[in-house]
Amino acid sequence: MITIYTDGSALGNPGPGGYGIVLMAGKHFKEVSQGYRHTTNNRMELLAVIVALEMLKKPNSEVKIYSDSKYVVDAVSKGWVFGWQKKGFKGKKNVDLWQRFLRIYPRHKVTFQWVKGHADNPYNERCDTLAVAAANNADLRVDAGYEAENGAPG
Repeated sequence: MITIYTDGSALGNPGPGGYGIVLMAGKHFKEVSQGYRHTTNNRMELLAVIVALEMLKKPNSEVKIYSDSKYVVDAVSKGWVFGWQKKGFKGKKNVDLWQRFLRIYPRHKVTFQWVKGHADNPYNERCDTLAVAAANNADLRVDAGYEAENGAPG
């Protein structure tokens, strides 16, 4: 079983943002984060999950993802994203990321668990710290999907 904690943050929402990931598998422990110059909280929450799943090398891994994002957890656990996909994501945001998610998601046996944010869960807190630090970093990437949909920051 692979355990993954994810979190995303946007300062200003939209604004600079970042994600944080803590990945644990047996004796292996890895932290990953990245910041973006202009994005949203929901995009960073979803991107954290995508990047974490893309990091997994072995197909059909059993994965438990802990996230404080109702947006992500409910969209997948309640099957909403699959309905959105059938309707061509009409009227939905973050289509580029949801499509990317749907390419990686079937490669593993994934379950989601919502955790309350800022509730003293050490791994969730660590992900939040990583996400905020990444958003405050000087080396921010361009969230091309967000900027294509909403324009570059002024």
